Amino acid sequence: MKVLHAALAAAGITLCASHALAAGPGGYPSRPVTIVVPFAPGGGSDNIARLLATRLTERTKGTFIIENKPGAGTNIGNELVSRATPDGQTLLFGQVTLSINPYVYKGLRYSVQKDFAPIAQFASSPTVLVVTNAMPAKTVQEFIGHARANPGKVNYGSGGAGTSVHLAGELFESLTATQMVHIPYKGSAPAVTDLIGGQIQAIFDTAPSALPHIAGGKVRALAVTGSRRLPELPNVPTFAEAGVPGFDAPAWYGLLAPAKTPAPIVQYLNAEIQEILKEPATQQRLAQLGATPAPGTPEAFGAFIRAESERWSTVVRKANVTLD
Repeated sequence: MKVLHAALAAAGITLCASHALAAGPGGYPSRPVTIVVPFAPGGGSDNIARLLATRLTERTKGTFIIENKPGAGTNIGNELVSRATPDGQTLLFGQVTLSINPYVYKGLRYSVQKDFAPIAQFASSPTVLVVTNAMPAKTVQEFIGHARANPGKVNYGSGGAGTSVHLAGELFESLTATQMVHIPYKGSAPAVTDLIGGQIQAIFDTAPSALPHIAGGKVRALAVTGSRRLPELPNVPTFAEAGVPGFDAPAWYGLLAPAKTPAPIVQYLNAEIQEILKEPATQQRLAQLGATPAPGTPEAFGAFIRAESERWSTVVRKANVTLD
């Protein structure tokens, strides 16, 4: 009898495991799935992507791994995924640069609208003006005054030329009549490292990338974008409160696949992400990173990317930013 119970138990376990592995269409994911992050490890995008990869692995019983492909304002990673086989095995952790790059780069070798299938937006976050502790300015208005008094001498870093944090700096200069020097990096993480070390003076960084260093007292936040203060930075004003009401440069993060990826795989991943975003632990972790959940359908994500594209095209034209 014990042998029979053991056999039934073993069979039950086997069946449950098979069911878990076959939860997706055609047993997807039956082998490791690569999520390409077009930034260096350790930055805000990378941290949020790893949260998503971990939860997808746990929920689907498959394996989702992160592969960092930084450089060229995210174009290296973006292009890699645009040319990947559309079988759901290679995905892109896309960000706001997908709405920016078509207007910044000449001869872009991929089309955001034609070469990707939006799966789901995952989160959004504000941008924070962060300065080195050696910076004499303690407020945004003092920072503006310091930059105006030292034209071409105040520098700011970014995660790459043409990225949202670079254009945030360009927009800030335009709105405040300041002239600063932009220094691009291959991701926010190395830029923040140099900020802490004093090699650069400021950065318009995404909250997920900046918060840990602000909390540790290694750098100082002057203001955040958006209509309300970040709960994690209750003493840091919004730019509107700080006297720059027209300044806004939010970031967003989402999952995309190569165009022509089977619709059942896209729908399956979207459904899993919607469940992940409902989890209190996920919401708590995103809040710790300075981000908020952004649930929705693949169609809604595609419409959002198009709307963001129109918004950023105006910023790019005004800033006159063009890259090869």
